[in-house]
Amino acid sequence: MNIFFVGGLGTLLLLGLPVAFALAMLAVAGMFFFNGGSDAFMQVPIIAYKALDDFSLTALPMYVLMSQVLLVSGVGRDLYEMASRWFRHFPGGLAIATLFCCAIFAAISGSSVATAITIGSVALPEMVKRGYNKRHVLGLLAAGGTLGILIPPSVPMIIYGSVTGESIGKLFIAGIVPGIIMTLSFMVFASYQARHIKDAPATWKERMEATKTAIWGLMLPVIVIGGIYTGIFTPTEAAAVGVVVSFAIAAFFYRNLNLENFKKIIIATVKTNAMILFIIIGAMLLGYIMTILQIPQTITNYATELDVNPWVIFILINIVLLILGMFLETISILVITLPILYPIIIALGFDPIWFAIIMVINMELALISPPVGLNLFVLKGIDRTNTIDEIVKGVIPYAIIMLLLMVVLSIFPEIATFLIKDVH
Repeated sequence: MNIFFVGGLGTLLLLGLPVAFALAMLAVAGMFFFNGGSDAFMQVPIIAYKALDDFSLTALPMYVLMSQVLLVSGVGRDLYEMASRWFRHFPGGLAIATLFCCAIFAAISGSSVATAITIGSVALPEMVKRGYNKRHVLGLLAAGGTLGILIPPSVPMIIYGSVTGESIGKLFIAGIVPGIIMTLSFMVFASYQARHIKDAPATWKERMEATKTAIWGLMLPVIVIGGIYTGIFTPTEAAAVGVVVSFAIAAFFYRNLNLENFKKIIIATVKTNAMILFIIIGAMLLGYIMTILQIPQTITNYATELDVNPWVIFILINIVLLILGMFLETISILVITLPILYPIIIALGFDPIWFAIIMVINMELALISPPVGLNLFVLKGIDRTNTIDEIVKGVIPYAIIMLLLMVVLSIFPEIATFLIKDVH
């Protein structure tokens, strides 16, 4: 049966069928052959409804909407200008500024694609003009964009919480310190790569002017994450607040929320949310028939009964996730694997919040892993003279940094979990 599901899914994906429909078709076939024939199809609408009848998923469309508003508003441009004035006098200062912007925009939007597009379109021409190696810049931007799913708010963390029942607030807070460490590690490496480039420092007046212009972009993550951490509002309420504030910024500060831009925002939001929610429905349908056939239970029992150290299984899980990341996008990987991996992690005694951060870093690697790494194609789209090979070569050192951070988090899991002790 395992061969039926794995082989069937692989075949459908190779035929070019969208992931959501490949999952749903495989689930329906499984119901027909293994669960009572066509009578089992009556469960399809019930399962689809239950898949989306989850209060924690309410935050998802709002964070996507917020990222689209900010993508149109011009916040990324002002953040980049502010950061460049504060950091450009350091060796490799614009590289540091770019990663700083990626981190801040990630904390605003929760989207790696939005981060890569917004910061990349501003930073790439500017850095190349200043003498930075184009390959290094492309790698920096592709890796910097992945910070969007580690630094909260994060769409994959919402999916993880929805599938497993873990607190989304705790997941968000757990991502803060690893996100900061990864950002700083990227900054140190990027600065070393471009250590021969150093621009004239901006005056304090120029810095204050740029900071004043970018202040709303800086305040938004403070409002969202600060509100969650202090208990003022839940992650879902924080998403609603973020949407209201982002619309206010676009309408009253940037004054570019016209009818045309509003239409772009709504269409892009609906498309993104529909794609994610259809994948969730397909995965839940597949999960239903797999549960009926006791496949997750069988795999969990097999994994826990093996006479090996739990860390060996943990390493094997990460290898599987890394391989999947080469061929599938992040949401698909999460909804397909979590119903199987989560019980194994619990049975082996690992912290599920800590594992979520490990899994998100794996998903970051998926975003920059050929042949399907989404951020690679985003960067190619910004400047079509780039080649995927060139971007991949530039991103390899950052992938190594991510792997090293996973090792550090495995040795010191408290890095991800110590802040959540105060979160209820």
